Amino acid sequence: MSGPDYRRLIDAEVWAYIEKLDASYPPDAVEMSIADQRKHYDAMCKVFQQPRPPGVAVSDRAFGGVPCRVYAVEGPDVTVVYYHGGGFVVGGLDSHDDVCAEIAARTGYDVISVDYGLAPEVVFPGCFNDAWAAFAAVAAEREGDLILAGDSAGGNLSAAVAHHARGRVDGRIVGQVLIYPGLGGDTTKGSYVEHANAPHLTMADLNFYRTVRTGGAEPPEDDPRYAPLKDSDFRGLPPTVVVTAECDPLASDGESYRDAVRAAGGRAVWFNEPGLVHACLRARHVSKRGAAFFDRVVEGVAALGKGAWPYG
Repeated sequence: MSGPDYRRLIDAEVWAYIEKLDASYPPDAVEMSIADQRKHYDAMCKVFQQPRPPGVAVSDRAFGGVPCRVYAVEGPDVTVVYYHGGGFVVGGLDSHDDVCAEIAARTGYDVISVDYGLAPEVVFPGCFNDAWAAFAAVAAEREGDLILAGDSAGGNLSAAVAHHARGRVDGRIVGQVLIYPGLGGDTTKGSYVEHANAPHLTMADLNFYRTVRTGGAEPPEDDPRYAPLKDSDFRGLPPTVVVTAECDPLASDGESYRDAVRAAGGRAVWFNEPGLVHACLRARHVSKRGAAFFDRVVEGVAALGKGAWPYG
C-alpha cells in the first residue's frame, strides 16, 4: 500500500518551511549524539526565532525548584503554564521563547514556561515530576485561573499534569490546550500507520524518543503520567482544545483524547489542521497554514481563560 502523497497534501509555503528546517535540523537528527542533536536543534530554533512583542516583561526564576521563565502582561488574572516540545530530549526556555511571548501578548494572560529536565539525564518519571513540581508551586503562589498548555512532549506533560491535578489542585484549572501532543495512543492504527513516514517526524523518531525517555526500560504504558490516554478515568478534566497537524503520526492521539474526555462527560474539541507537519508552530510566520494553526492555539487559550466554549 502506497503512503500519502505529501507533494499534494503539503503546499509550497509549508514545503519551503520544511526545507529550511531540515537545513539546520536534518531528518536523521536522531542518529546524532544527544549533544549534537541539541546543538542542531538550538541552531534551528534561532533560524525561526521572532522578536518578542512589545508589552511583555520577561524574567527567569524557579517554581518548585524547576527553572522557569515568566512572561508578564497587563491583563486578566490568568496564568498559562507552558511545557515545550522536543521529544523529552531537546528544547528549553530559549527554544520556545518567542512562542510563549506571543501567546502572552495575544491573549493578555501571563505565561510561565517550564524548563523540565531532559532525557537521558532525567528519565521518566523525572520529567513529569519536574512538570508537576513547577505547576504545583505556580498554583500555590499565584491567584486566579490556570491554563495548561504544551506542544508535542509538552502536550503530553500538560495532559499528564491535568490528570494528576484532580483531587490536588481542584477548581483552578479552567482549561488545557494540547498542541500535536503524544499521549500514548494505539500505534497500530490511524495516523501512526498512515503517516508513519511523514516529513519531519516518523515512527522511527518516536521509537527513539521513547527509548531515551525511559532510559531503555519498558514503557509503563498503563501509567497516565507517561501516557495520559491509558488513564482509566477521564472524569473531571478541564475543558480541552487539541490542535494537531494532518501529516503527523501523532495526529490520531488528538481524536482519541477528545473522544475519551467527551465520553466521560467533559468538554473537548479536536482540530486536525490540513497540510501541516509536526512542529509547525515554527511555521506561523512563514506560512498561511502555519499562521492559521497558531491562531487556533491562541484562540483556544484566550477562550478558556474567559470561561468561554465557542465550539458548540
